[in-house]
Amino acid sequence: MQYEPWETARASEIIAGLTHKDGATLLMLQALQKAFGYVPQDAEPMIAQALNLSRAEIHGVLTFYPDFRREPPGRHVLKLCRAEACQAAGGDALAAHVETRLGVTFGATTADGAVTLEPAYCLGLCATAPSAMINERVVGRLDAGKLDALLAEAQR
Repeated sequence: MQYEPWETARASEIIAGLTHKDGATLLMLQALQKAFGYVPQDAEPMIAQALNLSRAEIHGVLTFYPDFRREPPGRHVLKLCRAEACQAAGGDALAAHVETRLGVTFGATTADGAVTLEPAYCLGLCATAPSAMINERVVGRLDAGKLDALLAEAQR
């Protein structure tokens, strides 16, 4: 995935465009992550000032939700479902497999910057568990072979 490089001016523009919306804190965090791939620490005081909230309040929201990244992701983001249905269908073995293949644990990015591995807590594909998402594409009925194919695609 291609993200914009972090720029304070661009972040200010995003924040200003959402200041008067309901649920502005989450909307701003989501928009910043969509633009930059993560929410830099420098964005916290900017959001706090725009919404007349404390930096601690913004930090609390940012760290509460596991989908917000604090560091730039790799070129591809692989989310492996860790919810109960996927675990029951072999998700734990796939989790161990992917960590071994990539040489990283959940929440980390490979040394070459190709793949960020993240847990997902339900992708809504329980009937086709286990499942994963590579960038924005979901994949159900995952097995080691399909997972290896996703990894090969992401490491090109």
